[in-house]
Amino acid sequence: MTRLDQLTLTGLTGHGYHGVFPEERRDGQPFVVDVTVHLDLGRAGAGDVLADTIHYGELAVEIVAAIERDPVDLIETLAERIAAVVLDHESAAAVDVTVHKPQAPIPVPFDGVSVRLHRARTRAIIAVGANLGDREATIRQAVAELATRPGIRLRRASPLVETPALRTSGVDEAAPAYLNAVIELETTLAASGLLVELQRVEDAHGRTREVRWGDRTLDLDLVTFGEARLDTPDLVVPHPRAHERAFVLVPWAELDAEAVLPGHGAVTTLRDRALAAGERVEAYPAAPLVTPLTEPLR
Repeated sequence: MTRLDQLTLTGLTGHGYHGVFPEERRDGQPFVVDVTVHLDLGRAGAGDVLADTIHYGELAVEIVAAIERDPVDLIETLAERIAAVVLDHESAAAVDVTVHKPQAPIPVPFDGVSVRLHRARTRAIIAVGANLGDREATIRQAVAELATRPGIRLRRASPLVETPALRTSGVDEAAPAYLNAVIELETTLAASGLLVELQRVEDAHGRTREVRWGDRTLDLDLVTFGEARLDTPDLVVPHPRAHERAFVLVPWAELDAEAVLPGHGAVTTLRDRALAAGERVEAYPAAPLVTPLTEPLR
């Protein structure tokens, strides 16, 4: 991978009201931020044109404004907010953010406390499904809601398909059929942060999790997160069963015929294998779910 150039701002200071204690929310305190932006400065250096880089004066103002906006409990959350502000700039490929809280309410002598994070734009694949209620309307609303979430940009969506319900014991012909689709998004969130946003949208649509593989109003599964391989109690990426699920593979292949599922190979090959094993997937007549968006990540 080509090593990118860096633009660094240190010691940006704003007065914020972040914290979990009442006096922090009442009185506020200074927060100090350092950022290192990873980007290609070659064109700007050769052409001496400001538009080919990031205006660091304007960026500094944006970061201080992010500090002084509505309060949050954690400096981790503030750091995420600032990372999203930086990555709103198209030329920024990644960013390191450090948030210092020099007057933190720590009951022992200390020199400082800070959090540091690294964020980059990452492409993710999400499998979407529903088999209860107005399935199409729910899916459309969920996709629209994801488009409004901070740090998320919808890139494209597959056509909708219809599939029979799957249980741990196999196909359940008596259960309501599913509508399924796959969407591709770009995010500045960490995988765990993206999972939280997906679950918030599910919860807003009445999703319950009492029965494994049970009927559901909405299902949003994180299938891939860039090339990452994660295995935690809350999240396994790539999705451990995506390689054998035609209801994921068929719309994904429609979305991107060149797609590869890390660790398993070409999605078209996996799709053909799943269909040959007997999984049924039928086209569903519907307008496209989403038009590609080009506005900056929020």
